[in-house]
Amino acid sequence: MRFSDRAEAGRALARLLGDLRDRGELPDPVVLALPRGGIAVAVPVARALGAPLDVLVVRKIGAPHHEEFAVGALAAGDPPLFDAATLGHLGLSEERLAPVVERERRELARRERRYRGDRPPPELRGRTVIVVDDGLATGATARAALRHVRRREPARLVLAVPVGAPDSLDALAAEADTIVCPHRPAAFSAVGQFYDDFGQLSDADVLDALHVS
Repeated sequence: MRFSDRAEAGRALARLLGDLRDRGELPDPVVLALPRGGIAVAVPVARALGAPLDVLVVRKIGAPHHEEFAVGALAAGDPPLFDAATLGHLGLSEERLAPVVERERRELARRERRYRGDRPPPELRGRTVIVVDDGLATGATARAALRHVRRREPARLVLAVPVGAPDSLDALAAEADTIVCPHRPAAFSAVGQFYDDFGQLSDADVLDALHVS
């Protein structure tokens, strides 16, 4: 399975989530996209469900000299969430990664100001919260996002991604009440390999999706 772009992936998710809604399993939903890539997937999901759309900014903590390889993640004002096994395998410590964490925390704060301005985050308590991203590789950012949302006491917590590494999805089973993922390929190396168009999105793209000028 391949997707032409993130919008097509979002429509695939929307069909599956629509089935859950029709069975009464998604009452009072709110959709939270993980920007930037998740926003383009989340737009058709929110439209199909008639749900409000917002963002949850999460930053990956990358390994030194290999920034794309996640060893942890950071969500909002939460403490960093590290993968202890990966740190041990790479011979890294939380102390050594402190400068990386600080840099990512600054970028997280910048993006939150840019995307939200003075608008407060949505109330999540007692609602069905659907966390959407464009795919799941290591699961580090998704785990940080789900734990951040769980602390806000949603009635139901759903992770929705078009494609994901099976092992990572299995590892997140305890973090969400439901995981919706139509494509779980055994041969998985990167999210982008399952998209024809996986171009980078800009802050302006996120703002357009949120209808913020």
